[in-house]
Amino acid sequence: MWAVSTVTMLVLAGILPDFQLQSADGDSATSIAVTAALGAGAFGLLSALVWPLLVRLLLLVPALVLGLLVFFLNGSLLIVALSLVPSGDSEAAPETAVIVAAVMSAVASATGAALAVRDDDAYRRRLYRLADRRRRALPPGPSSPGTVFVQLDGVGHDVLLDAVGKGMMPTVARWLGKAKGDDAPDDAPDGARPTHRLTPWRTDWSSQTGASQLGILHGSNHDVPAFRWYEKAGREIMVCNRPTSAAELQRRAIDRTGDPGLLGSDGASRGNLFSGGAGEQALVLSIATKRRSRENRSRAGYFAYFSDPANAVRTALSFTAEVGREIGQSTRARARKVRPRVSRGGLYPFIRAFATVVERDVVVAAVMGDMLAGRTAVYADLVAYDEVAHHSGPFSGDAEKVLERLDRALALIENVAEHAPRPYRIVVLSDHGQSPGETFRARYGLGLGDLVRAGCGLPVPRRAQRTHSGAEARAAVRAALHRPVEEGGEQHRLSGRRSEPIVLASGNLGLVSFPDVPHRMTKEEIDARHPALLTTLANHPGVGFLLVRSEKHGGVVLGAYGAEIPLDRLDEHPGPLEVFGPGAADAVRRTHSFPNAADIMVNSAYDPADGEVLAFEEQIGSHGGLGGAQGKAFLLSPLAFSAPADDGEDLVGAEHVHHVLRRWLRESDGPQVPLEAEPEERAA
Repeated sequence: MWAVSTVTMLVLAGILPDFQLQSADGDSATSIAVTAALGAGAFGLLSALVWPLLVRLLLLVPALVLGLLVFFLNGSLLIVALSLVPSGDSEAAPETAVIVAAVMSAVASATGAALAVRDDDAYRRRLYRLADRRRRALPPGPSSPGTVFVQLDGVGHDVLLDAVGKGMMPTVARWLGKAKGDDAPDDAPDGARPTHRLTPWRTDWSSQTGASQLGILHGSNHDVPAFRWYEKAGREIMVCNRPTSAAELQRRAIDRTGDPGLLGSDGASRGNLFSGGAGEQALVLSIATKRRSRENRSRAGYFAYFSDPANAVRTALSFTAEVGREIGQSTRARARKVRPRVSRGGLYPFIRAFATVVERDVVVAAVMGDMLAGRTAVYADLVAYDEVAHHSGPFSGDAEKVLERLDRALALIENVAEHAPRPYRIVVLSDHGQSPGETFRARYGLGLGDLVRAGCGLPVPRRAQRTHSGAEARAAVRAALHRPVEEGGEQHRLSGRRSEPIVLASGNLGLVSFPDVPHRMTKEEIDARHPALLTTLANHPGVGFLLVRSEKHGGVVLGAYGAEIPLDRLDEHPGPLEVFGPGAADAVRRTHSFPNAADIMVNSAYDPADGEVLAFEEQIGSHGGLGGAQGKAFLLSPLAFSAPADDGEDLVGAEHVHHVLRRWLRESDGPQVPLEAEPEERAA
C-alpha cells in the first residue's frame, strides 16, 4: 500500500497546481520520488497512530458531522506529513491537501479491496489474521453454532419475494433454493437446494420498529400503541426513536418480563433501538443518553470502524456519492412529475446517505467483528431500505437499488462466517413492511390535525378552511351545536379555556388526546364536549375506522354511516375492519387494553385493490397502522432450526417472534434464557 500511495502522490503532484513535491528551482526525478515516498510513509504512519486518537475525541461529535469531517482531518494529516519530510520543499494548499489525502486513501483502499477480491487466498489470509487476533484476546470459541439475526428494516414479505424474483437479491435467492425467481425442483443438484425457509408474520396494530423490535428483543411491547403517543400520567409525548423514550420503554419491558432480553447471555446488539440485554452494545439508542463507560459503548462502533482511515475515507466518499444520487433521483422525479411524491430537500439527502451508507457500513463491520470474536448471538438492524422507501416508495427503483446493496451485505456476512472460530447460522427478518399511497394532506388538502381542529370548532389555517373536508367539518359543528360557528367573519373558540387536543401521527395511524382530561375519555364524554368530532372523523373518506372507549360497551369501533360495533362483537360483525383482513379485530382489541391508548385512535382508509393507505405523515411509503403490506413482515431462517410455527398456524405479533427466536437459541445451545409463563395479559 505504501508503494501505491507513493505513486498516487506523484501523479497528483503532476496534476494539481497547488500541490508540489519539489523546490521552486526544481529537483531531480530521484529527489522528487524520495520526497513522495517519505511523504506517503509519513502520511501512512500518522494515519495509523494519530487517526484513532482523533476519532476517539470526535465521538462527542454527531456521527453525521463526523462523516463530513473525515475529509478535512485527512487533509490536515497530509499537511503535517509533508512538513515532516526532511527536504522541506513539499507543500499543499489546505483545500488541495483534502483532495490529495482523500484520493490517496481511496486508491489504497480500492487497491486493497481489489487484491482481496481477485485473490481468494489473500482474502482468506486477511480474515484469518483478524480471527487469530480475536482468538488471542479471547478464550477458544465453543463448537456449538452461534446465531446472527439481521433485521432488514421495513422490508415486507412480498417486497422480498419480488426482489428475489427480479434477481436483485441473489444471496437470498440461493438460500431459498431459487434460480431467477423460480422454485428449485426437489431433485435439484447440490448448491441449488434451499438452506433457509421463508415465513411471513403479522405485526401488531402498531406496525413500526419501536413496537416490533421491543417485542422481538425484550418479549413485550405492551402499552406501545404507536410510534409516538401522549401519556397523560406523565404529561409527556413518547417517541420510540428518542433516546429517553427508548430507555424508558426498555425498562418497562424488562420489568414486565423479568429477564434482560433475547441477547442476555454473550450477545451483541448493533444499530438497534434497544439492547436486548446484550453485554456488547454499539449504536444502541436506549443507552445513548447515558454517560460513556465500559458498560455503555453505544458509539464505540463508530470508533472501531472509523479508526481505520481507509474505512473512513471509503465511507465518506460513498456518503458523498449517495447524497448526489438522492439529489439526482429527486430532481428526476420532480421533472417527470411522478405521483405520489413528497418533499426530499433540506437535510434529507444527508439523512438518507447516513442511513444507507454510514449506518450500514458500521453495523456490518461490527457484526463481522462479533462473528470473528465468536459471540453466541448477534442482532443487528440495517435501516437503509426503510429510509429510502418512505420518500421514494416501497416498490420504487430507488428502493430496489438499496435491496441490492443489502443483499451484498448479507453475502459479506456469510463469507465472514466461514472464517469465524465457530459455525454460524444466519437469520434474516424484518420488523414490518411498508404500504404505498399518497399522503392524507395531498389527497384532501389538510392534515389530520386540521381535520380534528375543524371537528372541534377550533380555528384552522385558511388553506384548510377552503378545502371540501374543512367546509364539511365546520358544517357538522354548526349542525351539532344548532348555532353558527362563524359570526362576523370570526370563529368562536368553542373549547373555552380547555386545552386543545394533541394530534400525533404514526404512518397511517393517528392518535388524538385531550391533555386536560387525566383519564382516557369515553365516547360519551367526547360527544358531550365536541359533538361533531367523532362523526366528522368517522365519515371522512380518508378515515378507515376509529377506536374509542365506551361507557356502555367498554370499547367500540366507529365507521362511516353511523357504524358502531362493540369490540366483543367484531368477530361476528367486523364492520369497517373487514377490509383490513384477518387479525385486525384481535389487534384492535389488544391495543384497546393498553393504558396509554389515545382518546381517539384513527386508522386511515385502506384500498385492498391496490394496497394503498393514506399516511398522516409526509411519506409515500408508510407503516404504523393497519392496511396492506405494512403488516406483513418476514422471517428467513435456516432449515437447521425447527419450523417457526406449526402447519396451519399463523405467526402473529412481535412477542410471538421473540419466543421463536429464543427457542432457536436454545436449539443452538445459545443463551439459556428460561421460557417463563407469560403474564395473563399476553396469554393470547
